[in-house]
Amino acid sequence: MAEVFLEHVYKVYEGKVEAVRDFCLDIKDREFMVFVGPSGCGKSTTLRMIAGLEEITKGEVRIGDRVVNDVAPKDRDIAMVFQNYALYPHMTVYDNMAFGLKLRKYSREEINNRVMEAAKILGLEEYLNRRPKQLSGGQRQRVAVGRAIVRKPKAFLFDEPLSNLDAKMRVQMRTEISKLHQQLETTMIYVTHDQTEAMTMGDRICVMKDGVIQQVAAPIELYDKPCNKFVAGFIGTPPMNFFEGNLANKDGKLIFVSPGFECPVPDAWKEKMEPFCNKAVTFGIRPEDIGNEAAERNPEMPKVKAKVEVIEPMGSETYVYLTCATTSFIARIDPHRKLSVGQDIEFALLMPNAHFFDGATEKAII
Repeated sequence: MAEVFLEHVYKVYEGKVEAVRDFCLDIKDREFMVFVGPSGCGKSTTLRMIAGLEEITKGEVRIGDRVVNDVAPKDRDIAMVFQNYALYPHMTVYDNMAFGLKLRKYSREEINNRVMEAAKILGLEEYLNRRPKQLSGGQRQRVAVGRAIVRKPKAFLFDEPLSNLDAKMRVQMRTEISKLHQQLETTMIYVTHDQTEAMTMGDRICVMKDGVIQQVAAPIELYDKPCNKFVAGFIGTPPMNFFEGNLANKDGKLIFVSPGFECPVPDAWKEKMEPFCNKAVTFGIRPEDIGNEAAERNPEMPKVKAKVEVIEPMGSETYVYLTCATTSFIARIDPHRKLSVGQDIEFALLMPNAHFFDGATEKAII
């Protein structure tokens, strides 16, 4: 196994288009690192530079103690699992998994032992004589993973491997890949645009936007302490609600003022917030912190008046889509609470869990 280091890595295409800019990241040995971000943010390009499938414009990539900038992909001792499986249709499952080992001149006995071991781990033993067209999407993905496992590489790279699967199969494969990481105890780097996958699978998550790292942290830290408005809005389902407004001082009390909505700033935050008085700021609060029991029971929690636009029962919870003046937002509430479309309602806000962002830089204040 090995650590992976990226130091000031750039990828610039013709026309001076920067796909990745000043990317610095240390991925620990046996860590499950997830790259997440919207389409076009540079996450797959970064993964392909680690794999050697994309040339590095500037910077350095190390796997273990070895700089691999000029090392061919086959000599980097990594294995990559692609979105489209890339299986040979004319070969059986066994032969697909064994093919890479045959090219490397492993003995027949060693190949058989490795393939059977991987097949047992992935539950593919009964499918070894089938061809890819005889398998489901999830089974094909397991074969692609098995082909990587048999090589026993220093690191596994996954490039959106679940995006072709249906919702139920994605959940199942998420669990299987997480279990696989625990069994193999190896370094895994996983690319996805799905923040739910990132949150449920990663030891740490690297959030990217426009080729630049926004924040690298454990899932719960990203959720509770986003460093800027982009991370706050990208991580979480449904996403964080944002109210644009200004900070005002009324009789010594800091107040956030937005169209149709005012909210006092807790005294504990006054020192950090005072420099932003009379400036544009963004108030952020997650759907579960609007109208929940803790907020409703506490008379000191501020309230927001809004009109119910859409109600989405989800079984264990209900999403309520609301409008307050010019702002639309979402509350996640108890499913037994009775509401109706068009109703005017007042919800309490759980302020200890709220966030404030600088209106100019979008960096987190609180």
